[in-house]
Amino acid sequence: QVQLVESGGGLVQPGGSLRLSCAASGDIFSVNAMSWYRQAPGKQRELVAKITGGGYTVLADSVKGRFTISRDNANNTLYLQMNSLSPEDTAVYYCNLVGVVGRRKDPDAYWGQGTQVTVSS
Repeated sequence: QVQLVESGGGLVQPGGSLRLSCAASGDIFSVNAMSWYRQAPGKQRELVAKITGGGYTVLADSVKGRFTISRDNANNTLYLQMNSLSPEDTAVYYCNLVGVVGRRKDPDAYWGQGTQVTVSS
């Protein structure tokens, strides 16, 4: 199995910064991609940023220029650097991993428990 443990969330003032981390552990054979999603109250979960196994990144339009996704491959740790935060960024942020785990032949998706980010003055 896979464990994804997020950290780094909290309360920050508008214009501030936070760095989220997601530590992946378990019998991970290969990683197709790791991503950050977020879900605000009353809204659907949405993709924030994604990085593939080859390092290709995708960012949602709403966070381009403000957020950066990166990954430490050696430690299977995913990061999300969030700058110029606004109240609209308030949400629970979830780490997602798509990969082949254990003896399975096909990739599956795995989720962390989420970390709350609140942007408020």
